[in-house]
Amino acid sequence: MSSAFDHVQKLLRQLPGLGYRSAERIALHLLVERPERLAPLVVALQEAAARLQRCSQCGNLTEVTPLAGGADEGEPVRCDICRDPARRAEQICLVETVTDLLALERAGAYRGLYHVLHGKLSPLHNVGPGDLNLATLRTRLDSGVVKEVVLALSNDIEGEATCHYVQETLLAGREIAVSRIGFGLPSGGGLTYADADTLRSALASKREYR
Repeated sequence: MSSAFDHVQKLLRQLPGLGYRSAERIALHLLVERPERLAPLVVALQEAAARLQRCSQCGNLTEVTPLAGGADEGEPVRCDICRDPARRAEQICLVETVTDLLALERAGAYRGLYHVLHGKLSPLHNVGPGDLNLATLRTRLDSGVVKEVVLALSNDIEGEATCHYVQETLLAGREIAVSRIGFGLPSGGGLTYADADTLRSALASKREYR
C-alpha cells in the first residue's frame, strides 16, 4: 500500500475501538470501495468541529448556534440538559464520558443534571486530577444549589479511586448526600454497553457512598 494509505490507516487506528484490521477496512471502504462517501463525511466532521463543543457547566456535548446581533459572545455555552428547567438542579450525576451520559438518558430513569469528568484517575496512564473536569464541578458544588451527588462511575479500580478522590477532596464537609450506583452493573464494567433495564436498576438501587 502507498504511504498515503498507511497514514490514513494509522490515524484511524488512533480512534477508540479500532484495531489494525478495522482501520484497514474503513480506509479501503472510503478510499477504494465507496469513495463517494468520503467527501460528505469530511464535510460533516468539519461542520461538527466548528459547531460542537463542551458545555461550560457540565462538560456534555452541545451545539453552538450563530449568535444574533448584539449577543454577548463571551456568554457561557450550556447544553440542552443544563438549560432544561424541568431537570432537578439540586441533583448531579457524575459520569466519566459523554457516552455514559447518553446511556443514562436513553434509560430514562434520571431527571437531574450531570457532570462529565472526561475520564477517570489512572496513574498507570498518567491521568491525574488535573486532567479531569473537576474545576467546574467544584464551582457547581460551591454554589449551594446541589443537595445530592450520584457517583455513576465504572465499577473498576480506577472508577473507585476516582469516587474516593471526589468524596475526600470535593465533597468532604459539605451538606451534600452522596450515593453510588452499583447493583446490576458487572464488576469491571461501565455504563456505555449496559442495557436500559440494567441502568434503571442501578439507579433505583443507588446507595450512600462512604
